[in-house]
Amino acid sequence: MTVTAVNVLISLGVAALAVAVWKAIVMVIQIATSPLRNIPGPPNSNWVYGNLKEIFATENSVLHEGWVAKYGNTIKYKGWLSRNRLFTVDTRALNYILSHSNEYQKPALARYNLGEVLGEGLLIVEGEQHRQQRRIMNPAFGPAQIRELTEIFVEKAQKLCLFWRNEISKSGEPARIDVLNGLSKMTLDVIGLAGFNYEFDSLNIDGKPNELNQAFSVMFRSLEGFAIVFPLLKALIPPLRLIPDGRSRRIAKARKVMRRMGMELITKKKAEILRAAAGEKEKDNLQSRDLLTLLIKANLATDLPESHRLSDEDVLAQVPTFLVAGHETTSNATAWCLYALTQAPEVQQKLREELWSIPTENPSMDELNELPYLEAVVRETMRVHAPVPSTIRVAMTDDVIPLDTPFVDVHGQVQDSIRVKKGDPIFIPILVINRSKALWGEDAFEFKPERWESVPDAVQHIPGVWANQMSFLGGPRACIGYRFSLIEMKALIFALVRAFEFELAVPPEEIMKKSTAVQRPLVRSEMDKGCQLPLLIKPYHTV
Repeated sequence: MTVTAVNVLISLGVAALAVAVWKAIVMVIQIATSPLRNIPGPPNSNWVYGNLKEIFATENSVLHEGWVAKYGNTIKYKGWLSRNRLFTVDTRALNYILSHSNEYQKPALARYNLGEVLGEGLLIVEGEQHRQQRRIMNPAFGPAQIRELTEIFVEKAQKLCLFWRNEISKSGEPARIDVLNGLSKMTLDVIGLAGFNYEFDSLNIDGKPNELNQAFSVMFRSLEGFAIVFPLLKALIPPLRLIPDGRSRRIAKARKVMRRMGMELITKKKAEILRAAAGEKEKDNLQSRDLLTLLIKANLATDLPESHRLSDEDVLAQVPTFLVAGHETTSNATAWCLYALTQAPEVQQKLREELWSIPTENPSMDELNELPYLEAVVRETMRVHAPVPSTIRVAMTDDVIPLDTPFVDVHGQVQDSIRVKKGDPIFIPILVINRSKALWGEDAFEFKPERWESVPDAVQHIPGVWANQMSFLGGPRACIGYRFSLIEMKALIFALVRAFEFELAVPPEEIMKKSTAVQRPLVRSEMDKGCQLPLLIKPYHTV
């Protein structure tokens, strides 16, 4: 190692140490002065991890629900380095936080970790940059556009049926099949075609992995699991980001592939749009329907002020954003739907009868939306098995959050609002709200599609963008693609439940949920196999 290299490392070390000391001092001051310290909550378990290790050791939201029962609707617990974190199930407070997206943003730590993988796309950016990107992207996710994409959802759902029939023909019926694997392939193929008019061909039995698919897999795996120490330190102490490690090298290599192929897609689509504007017809009408083409069209609109246009870099950042947001969430939601149907055979059969009442294998979006029991099953799945169980916000300024239900602080004083200080983190309890007994009744944990025939008045106050639940959040940062996800999920369930009968391949107590950004199923006795949902599948034969 040269003298120059040694000097650089020493300088980096000194800079990192200085930043670490400064951040430690700031954090100690924040902990000591934060109004959250006066809110009741569980005792601290560990100075470094706070209560996080015990949270990650249990299924999503179980510990939080226990704390609410013990300490009340508004509590605090400890996060990294014992920092106070606000937790509330008060719907007025949550509505206030979600509707004031400038004042309550994603934490810098989460933005860095996600941004390292996804770039500065819609999931990451805040403030005016978020509004600018969302303004351009909104038209691509409207009902008319999703209606045009339904054909792709149905086609790929039928291809998944063929994929599983091939598996059954090899092993006999009923065949034990990991449905999560097939669903992940299907949703990847869908977002490839519907997102960019790009064919991943994951469901092709004889297909080979392609470059973009491999790059995406590397990037997505880097988002999984409990934070590793060095990446966490790099997020907290910026000078450490200059020191390469294996994970950052893999991400950089994958992003290089994603960038190159993404720019090729963008350049190609710009040329297609310009040719169309000149009066030339495109051979493949799908090219005018995919989300990226619609985004570029909107961005090139002649009536759009120059200051509102996205740069090519901003457009490029949406490619991995589409892939991540439009892939794993829908596949896992559908997997949990099939799991729920195995635990309620009467629901599965009732749903199948409704689906067979439609005399077509290629339903339109409107036909899918006109099936009331399918709607109820999807709503109940998203309520009980929300793919993303929680998220985090941080106060960007000192503020006072209003409450519906007052709480008693640690000094015995009744408080009708929550005081927060700039930098205070806030946990958004998506799954806890979705299955709150106070809101949904004593059967809130049960999968009962019939509950949607008459929902309790209390759930009208839940600040969600869809179906009186938090699964797609609410406010200015509500999920932009919720219509896309719901119609894709309906197309999948329509095809699969008509084609097959499903049973769980292991005892129900064997199935657990992995605590990551997206809730994935695991088998307790087969942890070495990773995330999976093994079901026994056989073809359904009409009488």
